[in-house]
Amino acid sequence: MEDLAHLRERLLAACLLEGEFTLRSGRKSRYYLDKYRFVLDPALLAPLAEAIAASLPAGTEVLAAPELGAVPLLTAVSLRTGLPGVIVRKVEKEYGTKKKIEGHLPAGAGVALLEDVVTTGGQAMASAEVLRSLGARVLAVIAVIDRGHETQEVMAAAELPYRPLFRVELD
Repeated sequence: MEDLAHLRERLLAACLLEGEFTLRSGRKSRYYLDKYRFVLDPALLAPLAEAIAASLPAGTEVLAAPELGAVPLLTAVSLRTGLPGVIVRKVEKEYGTKKKIEGHLPAGAGVALLEDVVTTGGQAMASAEVLRSLGARVLAVIAVIDRGHETQEVMAAAELPYRPLFRVELD
């Protein structure tokens, strides 16, 4: 497995943008971490999948990811581990099956929820709530990058074990 310090350097070289940005949380920031520059680059995605696979908690039976950015992570980790995955929709489909998730989620399954870049944890918590409402046990939220705000405390309050691979605090 690639050294995590070296992987962090390569990751930031690929995805760190400087300027004025509004984040999903509504916060303003002088930097942006463009997840698509690492989740769509096989040279970064492969070692990230390996690192995430090594971080999965015991008892993980299903991988989950919120649509859209974390789906390549889910796919790469699934291929690496052989674990099936589910995609959590941000909005329930208005047609067809009207599902909140795509894929098969057995009742009571132990799930690891994968995220790309987390600022406040809002999307991860919303996805975890959907998974829990469908009977899953969310064993951990594993993020590639934590932007270094209050995410650890928010996840702990929601009883979600949180395992970021990297923390980036530039503000």
